Amino acid sequence: MAKLIVSDLDVKDKKVLIRVDFNVPIKDGKIGDDNRIVAALPTIKYVIEHDGKAILFSHLGRIKSEDDKKGLSLRPVAERLSNLLNKPVTFVPVTEGEQLETAINNMNDGDVLVVENTRLEDVVNG
Repeated sequence: MAKLIVSDLDVKDKKVLIRVDFNVPIKDGKIGDDNRIVAALPTIKYVIEHDGKAILFSHLGRIKSEDDKKGLSLRPVAERLSNLLNKPVTFVPVTEGEQLETAINNMNDGDVLVVENTRLEDVVNG
């Protein structure tokens, strides 16, 4: 079977889950190097320019304890992505549940949503 790429898909009116690599250096809420965010732009732009809903999932850092969670939110990444796209990006501070489902269901075609660091739930849910 041939590999498909995003441009092979009809994303209009679809919720498109995209696993991105936003594991970028963040110190004091500031991103040190946004190359990985920039690298994801063509895929994200394709989805939103073709009236899809881009739902982005990523991990950030290594979390082995509750203390490791400090400073590892993807909120700064969502803010940087909003600047790069020159449009609002919704950030959802959870990785599952009603808040996330509601945010996704309220998306319009062409919207972008960033889900909180998927590794933050690992410690809580074990």
